[in-house]
Amino acid sequence: MSKKNILGFLMPVMLAVVIFASNFLNTTLFNFGDLNFSVWFVLSVLCFVCGWTIDQYLGWELGCKVIFSVLIATTLISILVVSFFNSYFNVYNIIAENLILFSLRNIALGSIGLFGMAVVEVINLRRQMAVNEEKIKTLEILNVNSKKEAELALKEAKLTAEKIIFEAEAKAKNTILKKERIENELKEFILIERDLIKKYEEKENI
Repeated sequence: MSKKNILGFLMPVMLAVVIFASNFLNTTLFNFGDLNFSVWFVLSVLCFVCGWTIDQYLGWELGCKVIFSVLIATTLISILVVSFFNSYFNVYNIIAENLILFSLRNIALGSIGLFGMAVVEVINLRRQMAVNEEKIKTLEILNVNSKKEAELALKEAKLTAEKIIFEAEAKAKNTILKKERIENELKEFILIERDLIKKYEEKENI
C-alpha cells in the first residue's frame, strides 16, 4: 500500500482518537485553566493538522464526508461511553444537557478539522488564482503580439497586392502601347503600299 493510501486512512483514525480523547478532559466545557487550556490547544492543533492532511490526500469532497462520518461516529460512541460510565465522567444525572456538552466537545474539535481543510483549500485556490492570473497576462501579451503580427501581415499583403496591381497595370499599358505602335506601323505600311501600287499603275499606263 502506498504512503498516500496509508496516510489517507490513518488521518481519519487519528482524528477520531483525538476527538474521543477530549471526553476525558474536565467535564466543564468552558473551564479553561492553565493546564486545561494547554491540553485543549494541543488537541485543537492535532485536529487542525489532521484536517489539513486529510484534504491533501483525500480532497475536499471526500475529506468532508470522512470528517462528518468520523464526527458522527465519535459523538455517538462518546454518548454511549459517558452514559455507561457516568460515574467516571462525574455525570451522575444522565440528562440531555450533559450529553450535549460532551457532544459539543466533539463538534468543536471536528470543526477545527474542517477549518484545517478549509485553510488548505483557500491556499490552493489562491495559488491557482495566481497561476491563472499569470496565464491571463501571458495570453494578453500573446494576443497583443498576435494583433501586431496580424496588422503587419495585413500591411504586407496590401503592399504586395498594390505591387501586383501596379505591375499588371504597367504590363497592360505596355501591351496597349505596343498594339497602338503595331497598328500605326501597319497603317503606314498599307499607305506606302497603296502609293507604290498607284505609281506602278501610272507607269504602266504611260
